[in-house]
Amino acid sequence: MNISLPDTLKSFVDEQVSQRGYGTSSEYVRELIRRDQDRQQLRNLLLAGASSAPTAPVTEVYFEGLRERVRGAARETGKSRRKP
Repeated sequence: MNISLPDTLKSFVDEQVSQRGYGTSSEYVRELIRRDQDRQQLRNLLLAGASSAPTAPVTEVYFEGLRERVRGAARETGKSRRKP
């Protein structure tokens, strides 16, 4: 794939490559594409959430239950990593 840029944009890309530590302009462009993919994914998730049906309000009880589930999963992971 070849991309043609006007001189002002090429200068900008070259500056970003040198200032941000990218090895090449291709690395910089790949990073921009990955970030755009991430933004698009987040946008889609937000839109899906906005269009979903309302749920029960989240309370401290909900968060405590969530914390317990995470702690339990962490304990199980620790057990599975131990050698008998």
